[in-house]
Amino acid sequence: VQAAAAAAVKAHHHQHSQHPQQQLDIEPDRPIGYGAFGVVWSVTDPRDGKRVALKKMPNVFQNLVSCKRVFRELKMLCFFKHDNVLSALDILQPPHIDYFEEIYVVTELMQSDLHKIIVSPQPLSSDHVKVFLYQILRGLKYLHSAGILHRDIKPGNLLVNSNCVLKICDFGLARVEELDESRHMTQEVVTQYYRAPEILMGSRHYSNAIDIWSVGCIFAELLGRRILFQAQSPIQQLDLITDLLGTPSLEAMRTACEGAKAHILRGPHKQPSLPVLYTLSSQATHEAVHLLCRMLVFDPSKRISAKDALAHPYLDEGRLRYHTCMCKCCFSTSTGRVYTSDFEPITNPKFDDTFEKNLSSVRQVKEIIHQFILEQQKGNRVPLCINPQSAAFKSFI
Repeated sequence: VQAAAAAAVKAHHHQHSQHPQQQLDIEPDRPIGYGAFGVVWSVTDPRDGKRVALKKMPNVFQNLVSCKRVFRELKMLCFFKHDNVLSALDILQPPHIDYFEEIYVVTELMQSDLHKIIVSPQPLSSDHVKVFLYQILRGLKYLHSAGILHRDIKPGNLLVNSNCVLKICDFGLARVEELDESRHMTQEVVTQYYRAPEILMGSRHYSNAIDIWSVGCIFAELLGRRILFQAQSPIQQLDLITDLLGTPSLEAMRTACEGAKAHILRGPHKQPSLPVLYTLSSQATHEAVHLLCRMLVFDPSKRISAKDALAHPYLDEGRLRYHTCMCKCCFSTSTGRVYTSDFEPITNPKFDDTFEKNLSSVRQVKEIIHQFILEQQKGNRVPLCINPQSAAFKSFI
């Protein structure tokens, strides 16, 4: 830690000597979250006094895989332009490349997340559930239109502010959808409770339907205030899923590995028990359960899409509430509310990940990321940096 602090101080002095009076120090306030790939702090932007969040991406350049993952996430955060998807407001000024070891990203400050809300004693009305689910699917439709699989949709990655506006965050596992089914994709994705059956069964290729499965699990969790499939192991997770959905057909298991198929076929034949979903809570109405059953489909090719889920009548009230008093795309005038022409926008063009194919060494990626950050800062705003001599910085190391 002392060595890291000393290096940071040296880099900071080098930075200021290169750009005197051309940048402002940002002072961390308090930690607000810890993710798999970094720590998030609440800070004040000295340029306008606004409270924002600052995410530290540490140990970026340990190996080529780590470099590529961080660069992909960074480019995504700068690409996103959607009210229900967290994006980068700014990136802190990097030091000279010789001292460049970590990245600090400024994002909008969100007060809570859906996990904290679900486990809290705070009552959740039917309106809450509908407006949260509407925003999740609205953000997911945008991500999927960009060709992006999130691959870690869970309540803790759904940030919520004091006005109940929700943003999807944490793109450390996100990637562009692989259209070539012969190309293998990693199975080390998605927190187990929200993992789709095709991943649990060892499928080497999957689609954005894995995100919809995760949303279905979260929808049930919002209704019942408990995790729907809370297993101790992936095999038990699969067993809990088949307890609810019944034994899948061979067609539904066509992409599964042989061991997973054998496990299913060895066991007793199970009948679906979907009516049990009505017992989640009094809010589990016919419309709610109908939509939930369209999400929790074993065969990913038959699972509902984000676009079609948004068209389900269950979400009509959530859409109306969101666009009446919560969104930034509609506005009120003296004569009434002016609504946007596109309630659930998509992106065009798609996110382009072809840059990854030419990344061959840590040093090369380091130089490209360094240049990318500098290019993002071309504008009228004074660049921000972090002062390693501040007391709060030591907690950031």
